[in-house]
Amino acid sequence: MSNRPAGHVARSTVRPNSETGGRASIRTFLHTADGIPVDSVYDPGATVYKTASDASDALDAASRDVVFVIAHGFTGDVDRPHVRRVAGVLARYGAVVTFSFRGHGVSGGRSTVGDREVLDLAAAVRWARGFGHARVVTVGFSMGGSVVLRHAALHPGTVDAVVSVSGPARWYYRGTAPMRRLHWMVTRPAGRLVGRYGFRTRIHHRDWDPVPLSPVEAVPRIAPTPLLVVHGDSDPYFPLDHPRMLAEAAGEHGELWLEPGMGHAENAADEELLARIGDWALSRTD
Repeated sequence: MSNRPAGHVARSTVRPNSETGGRASIRTFLHTADGIPVDSVYDPGATVYKTASDASDALDAASRDVVFVIAHGFTGDVDRPHVRRVAGVLARYGAVVTFSFRGHGVSGGRSTVGDREVLDLAAAVRWARGFGHARVVTVGFSMGGSVVLRHAALHPGTVDAVVSVSGPARWYYRGTAPMRRLHWMVTRPAGRLVGRYGFRTRIHHRDWDPVPLSPVEAVPRIAPTPLLVVHGDSDPYFPLDHPRMLAEAAGEHGELWLEPGMGHAENAADEELLARIGDWALSRTD
């Protein structure tokens, strides 16, 4: 039987990763169910692999570990410093898969701002599971926070815990100035040009049809998978009614952390918070 993970594409590279002490990482393009190539990176975390062959030989040992799959926010990508910082902290707790959503970085396609991105995350989760890890934890930020909720609801049993940071509860929210600017960028031709050339994000011009399941509607379907909702009380994008709606919908299987002074998404998540998320994930997936 092949040791290649599900969804693996042949043109992969193995290279030292200075951010995690020189351990080897694997970078490749995954193909989603609708054929979009998604730029993806696997970091083995605490396990030291010198070559791709060593990584394959160690799959059985890795099956006892957690792998974190990180879903970045809108306009992020796998090479952004804030995404790499999150990956570096979580790599202390297990292996890490990062990827660029469609329309972001060098991934193909165009962003649908949280709709078909569920297919991107599904490909990354299959790849992560294929390395032999017994436990998969998805960690999403902002747009990625909504995607991890919908993925867990639409693909039950594929992940072992879910963390949504700075995510919305409902669609089409325009109650803050940053969200009004974001809607301008997504819905106007001039805005999409700003997204493309200013943020390296190619945005689809079509409206959602049909409108996807909202995050708050997705949350009850996640049970009994453990869910953590994290939100800053100084978030300039989504006020506190969003995380509270998500937590109420989650009921007993969810946990809510309201972080004093925290802003929005990856840039606002400090090392201490990321370490607590790593500890939570290990405790909930034992």
